[in-house]
Amino acid sequence: DRDDINGVYMQAFPESENNAVAGLAIALLKESDETINLVAKSDGQVLGHVAFSPLTAHIEENWKGYILAPLAVKPEYQKQGIGTQLIETGIEQLKEKAADMLFVYGDPKYYQRFGFWRETAQQFIPPYKLTYPSGWQAMMLSQRVVSESEVNLSCVAPLCNSALW
Repeated sequence: DRDDINGVYMQAFPESENNAVAGLAIALLKESDETINLVAKSDGQVLGHVAFSPLTAHIEENWKGYILAPLAVKPEYQKQGIGTQLIETGIEQLKEKAADMLFVYGDPKYYQRFGFWRETAQQFIPPYKLTYPSGWQAMMLSQRVVSESEVNLSCVAPLCNSALW
């Protein structure tokens, strides 16, 4: 599905961003076993894709954090619940993996409906300076209490590009 996934991002994002985001999506397909890649298909055609990759932090032992990035649905299939389905399926899979937190860097109006909040993310410092700090959000996936002090996060190699942040 690699070429089809690339095509989804090339169509869904503006020209100024599509190469970088498509490249990220393709690189995450080859990332560790801990990275979750989901596609939405209809009649064998890839309509959307989302990736959930691990984040590391030097806090409690066995803490598991993830970031949702990137997400795209072909323009002609948007606003039909495909992105919602991809996100909800990923959240369920992360809960099965006993993940503690899920982060996202995106539109607060879109992601709040899933339970992402700026307040939940505020003590967690993203790997790079954010262009739009209001987009940094998180949701708790477990009941584990984490440190109240600031926590620096590290990401997988494909996300180690300050232009993505």
